[in-house]
Amino acid sequence: MNSSISSSINSERSKFLFSGQLVKFSVTIHNLDFIKTLKEDVMDIKNKTIIITGAARGLGAAMAEKLAGHNCKLGLIDLDKDSIAKTASVCEAAGAEVMCVSADVTKEDDVINAYSEVVNQMGPLAGSINNAGITRDGLLVKFKDGEFVKRMSLEEWQAVIDINLTGVFLCGREAAQHMIEGGQGGVIINISSIARHGNFGQTNYSATKAGVQSMAVVWAKELSKYGIRVNSIAPGFINTEMVAGMPDNVKEKLAKMVPVGRIGEPDEVAKAAEFIFMNEYYSGRCIDLDGAQRL
Repeated sequence: MNSSISSSINSERSKFLFSGQLVKFSVTIHNLDFIKTLKEDVMDIKNKTIIITGAARGLGAAMAEKLAGHNCKLGLIDLDKDSIAKTASVCEAAGAEVMCVSADVTKEDDVINAYSEVVNQMGPLAGSINNAGITRDGLLVKFKDGEFVKRMSLEEWQAVIDINLTGVFLCGREAAQHMIEGGQGGVIINISSIARHGNFGQTNYSATKAGVQSMAVVWAKELSKYGIRVNSIAPGFINTEMVAGMPDNVKEKLAKMVPVGRIGEPDEVAKAAEFIFMNEYYSGRCIDLDGAQRL
């Protein structure tokens, strides 16, 4: 215990009364001036600019819609600008100012231009959620009856690396530079996955999701001196469009694999992102949002 705290404990009021069991233990601590009020510990994102990649659907859309309720400014980025229209409409109705930008997160110039466009129009960057990602699942090598069938191609490997890992690197780097130049700090969130622990048939995807979680830890250490907090969220099975389109029997099997007995909802991931923004002391960590599932 810190000496300043321990010295403020009034030992005269600490009592242990025993009669076969502990009856009473009371401690009075004085002069804890360092304790802030809850209001002081909460980040206010009203009118603050936040960029979200992969915002057209799924987790990106859910996080955008959740944060929109705080009346922030949202720069929504996706490969197809028109595909963001629905998300933008919902966010505007919730009270956010919205700007839609088309960009390929695997291309450095696209990312640089997209972030600059948002900042120039909406103001200093306060947050960036690096969410864009894809899957190209397959076994490293596949044999049947002792005969080689196929293997994960370099193209399947590289496509996932380019978007899920390089894309997050480019967006995180751009966000950090804008936040430092803006001089107001900020929050960066990388979307990882339960697959970062290693998931069967997902060599490429698992590698990227482990990578973005590790990058969040590194960036949290490097950028803290600028008032920038960096975290990651690792969802388990979530009821996105991809899962919703599965047959009911498959979804039931997925739910049985989760100890809490169900698949998670996109809004629950959005609440995790909201928590990260709101809690000024949370940095360098990963929120495992998987219903206690382990791979």
